[in-house]
Amino acid sequence: MNRLSQPVSLASPWRWLRLGWADLRRNPVPGLVHGLLVTAFGGLLLLLARDRFWLLAGAFSGFLIVAPIVATGLYAVSRALQEGRRIGMPEVMALWRSREGRLVRFGLLLGLAGTGWVLTSAGLITLASPTPIEKPLDFLRFVVLAPEPGLFELWLLQGALLATPVYASTVVALPMLVDRPVPVHQAVMTSWRAVAAHPAPMVLWALMIAVLVGLGMLLALAGLAVVIPLVAHASWHAYRDLVPG
Repeated sequence: MNRLSQPVSLASPWRWLRLGWADLRRNPVPGLVHGLLVTAFGGLLLLLARDRFWLLAGAFSGFLIVAPIVATGLYAVSRALQEGRRIGMPEVMALWRSREGRLVRFGLLLGLAGTGWVLTSAGLITLASPTPIEKPLDFLRFVVLAPEPGLFELWLLQGALLATPVYASTVVALPMLVDRPVPVHQAVMTSWRAVAAHPAPMVLWALMIAVLVGLGMLLALAGLAVVIPLVAHASWHAYRDLVPG
């Protein structure tokens, strides 16, 4: 039986998290498999690029931007639970194997967005930093902990400005593409309209996602094993409230 959508308010993101956690507990295997795979891949990136700052930044930016595509199978898990069914990894893998053209195209667009962020970020730091930034430790010492404020704050502002359209384009669009046979542009426009109609709750939801992912990464990436499926399941419930019907 489908759950009726709820009015969206500042309390909604907390409800989405609770519902996402309930989904993860009711059917944990697909979520934990996704989370462990993402964590392992993130660990591999860290190992390969740990001393090359821009390669590491580029890899992780692309990784985080494309991660919602990887989690699309979990939207199907939450949809099934909402309908009173449980599906396992075979059904999730069937969605991956289908090579759904809309999701592939969307994934490529997100990959280009990640590349654009890395290039603009590298340009800003290269032009504005008085010291060459080559390793992650250089970025920490000469940008994050620089005695003169300004560059790090500008870098964060640039990141927020670039992340905002990506977030607005994906927060509803990805679960919608799994749920309904709509074209990519329609899903993206629906996502933008949902964000515009509920700006305060959607800003809060974006901040909550950022904090959760940040905490997951700070815990030696191990926290992503739970954060990724939790956010994916919660995002399904956000979509169901934001786009009823």
